[in-house]
Amino acid sequence: MPLVSGRLLFEKANEFGFAIGGFNFHNMEFLKAILDVAEEEEAPVFLQTTETTLRYTTIDLLAGMVHSVKDRYRISFALHLDHGKSVETISSALRHGYTSVMIDLSHRPYEENLEITRRVVSICTPMGVSVEAELGRVEAGSEYHLTDPQTAKEFALRTGITALAPAIGTAHGVHKSEGKPELDFERLREIKTLTNMPLVLHGSSSVYYEYITQINTYGGEIKKAVGISEDDVRRSIDMGVNKINTDTDLRLAFISAIRRILWEDKTITDPRKVIKPAIEEVKEIVRRRIRLYRSSGTASLFG
Repeated sequence: MPLVSGRLLFEKANEFGFAIGGFNFHNMEFLKAILDVAEEEEAPVFLQTTETTLRYTTIDLLAGMVHSVKDRYRISFALHLDHGKSVETISSALRHGYTSVMIDLSHRPYEENLEITRRVVSICTPMGVSVEAELGRVEAGSEYHLTDPQTAKEFALRTGITALAPAIGTAHGVHKSEGKPELDFERLREIKTLTNMPLVLHGSSSVYYEYITQINTYGGEIKKAVGISEDDVRRSIDMGVNKINTDTDLRLAFISAIRRILWEDKTITDPRKVIKPAIEEVKEIVRRRIRLYRSSGTASLFG
């Protein structure tokens, strides 16, 4: 059965030194695009939903879609809750068959983050569900929020988490700034050495400029946008990152295609004529990222 615990994905990626893509989906089209490409690339993936997406639709519909197609694919994948903010949301995800969760209380005081994270681990571990947590704040340009390596070691030991998302200088979404984010790779190296556990890179969108240009060409107004270079992504994997989240790049690819198609043909009334080519753009980003993460062809490692 290809729907597996995130723990298995984390452990193999950590053992063999590659990263697995955590791809956010919001509907059936994104879900199918991610899984189809993962199958073609023979790569495991994390299928991710955020609390925002859960409010956009419902958790039973999202989880139901995944469970309805889980036997159609040969590659292994986990259903992951991204940035869960409460025990209640985590519990709901578990009831609906999620196999991996993230508890993100990085905005809370350290001891509160630690205690609630430990509680989540105590609930998830007997169920075989992996737990990812965040320490520090993924917020570019503020060293105050970067993860302290010694604190990361203590947090990992005291909570028993499966994977840690450290703050090393990235930021979520489209980074609207004058310069590109500067990642603290020495901090990342030390965190990996001290924790020896799977690490997760958030805020890692590359923000491919062809999509920004296309959006602006066809009526968009994204004034400034910078992202993480592909070289920085490769370097982060070299230093021990084992899961990399991708959301913004998928949305930019989709929206840029939608804008172009509707601009070029103002007679379209069938949404399928818009969505299908837009999803092809999403698939190309998924493929590009899987190959960048070095997870192509690793499906055989998971049985």
